[in-house]
Amino acid sequence: MVFVSPNPWSRGAARAAVRAAGPIALCAALTACSVGPRYVKPAPPAVHAYTFAPVPETLAAPEAGASGGQQLAYGESVEPAWWTRFGSDALDRLETQALARNAGLQVARHTLLQTRYELEAAEGIFYPQVALDAGAERERSSGATSGGSAKPSVFNLYTGELTVTWYPDAFGLNRMVAQNAQAQVDVAHEELRAAQLAIEGNVANAVIELAALSEQIDATEKSIADEEAILALVRNQYAAGAVSELQVATQENQLATTQAQLPAQQLARDRTRHLLASYVGAFPAQLGRTGLPHLAALHLPEGLPVSVPARLVRQRPDVRAAEAQLRAANAQVDEAVARLYPNVQLSATLGLQGNRGSGLFDPESLIWSLAAAAAAPIFEGGTLRAQEHAAEEAYQAMFADYRGAVLTAFRDVASALRAVERDATALQARTRALHAARSAFTLARSQYEAGAVDYLNLLTSEVLYQNARSTAIGAEAQRYADTVGLYVALGGGVVDAAPGRVAGQEN
Repeated sequence: MVFVSPNPWSRGAARAAVRAAGPIALCAALTACSVGPRYVKPAPPAVHAYTFAPVPETLAAPEAGASGGQQLAYGESVEPAWWTRFGSDALDRLETQALARNAGLQVARHTLLQTRYELEAAEGIFYPQVALDAGAERERSSGATSGGSAKPSVFNLYTGELTVTWYPDAFGLNRMVAQNAQAQVDVAHEELRAAQLAIEGNVANAVIELAALSEQIDATEKSIADEEAILALVRNQYAAGAVSELQVATQENQLATTQAQLPAQQLARDRTRHLLASYVGAFPAQLGRTGLPHLAALHLPEGLPVSVPARLVRQRPDVRAAEAQLRAANAQVDEAVARLYPNVQLSATLGLQGNRGSGLFDPESLIWSLAAAAAAPIFEGGTLRAQEHAAEEAYQAMFADYRGAVLTAFRDVASALRAVERDATALQARTRALHAARSAFTLARSQYEAGAVDYLNLLTSEVLYQNARSTAIGAEAQRYADTVGLYVALGGGVVDAAPGRVAGQEN
């Protein structure tokens, strides 16, 4: 995949033509031409797949031979509220709360509003600037101003003026400033979308992790109960002389080892709950233990939409933000070029001026003026030219950043697709192992109570069952988490609409 910058810096002919115009420059001011490179949006990468080898449309079901495997729907787009596909009202409630109250999103929203007001301020230069001045003063003049022959005079001066100033924007400087401001609005808009997508994914992952930890804690507590029952059985057998003290000590060690796992799991659960509270804009004490979904209450989405590669760069908010930064950099190049040319100003003043307030509106008190001015740089010690080259290099840096964002987006989707594929196979294997371990432990316990097997067989099956139960829960949670990862990698819900643009801006 090759990326080519869409903006070559070929403006020598344009500069020569404009500077040769000379006397025509003032007239050209009324037509607002542009002297910088025209922005061209980068085309989507010419690739048609995310992975080297295609991921099959049908993924393995949790249990071999059963239905319920996920289906990859190639060509479909992600729906905006994608988390509702997990079928949990509790998750939906937490997502809604996070989108409304998360502190980071509040910062991004206010930043977006700030850039919109800055755009309005930049666009104000396109309209005539009207100012009203009024003043009154009393002045004593010195006789020295007339060689000392006249007496000093004291007089009043009342003035009222209405001034209208307009900048025709001869070479597009003001328009480039406004386009830069518009691009910053788009950047802030996409960064808000990226922050929303990150929060959506973080909340979903925190809920999944919290549910998995709760399941693992339940499994550990059940294991502790089983091991306590086995320990009681071994002690009874030791009292009857059927087993040695070593077997009692071994079972006590196994029980203590399992009990030691419980505080660490509980701490991880508490930390995840506190993290979830911060995501939804609440204090840790405000997020209760109730109302949080269990892993069994979540439903694995059966259909996973996979957008076509050509649409990915239009969906991912980080890529869209990088493209908006590219537009801003292009506008800054235009702005630097426009500063090499004359800046034209037209102004008109109409007012009244008199020595007496009562005579201020007499015909002889009328004052007015019309003015046209053009200022062009002659010698700046190479400053403006260096600023132009610096802006061009900044554009190339932004283009490299955009290229990196596109590559990252494709890498994320490819990794997410492989993850859900491998997770499906791994969960199926872990589920088989869990069923086998559960059957072996049940059988070994029954045979041990009947005296058919020794304690070593019972202990081995017990440890295998405990490990299989924990890893199966982890595999199920990982499949949920990687499903969330695919939604996030694809850019979440598709939002094509962007904030309003300056008239004439290229897309």
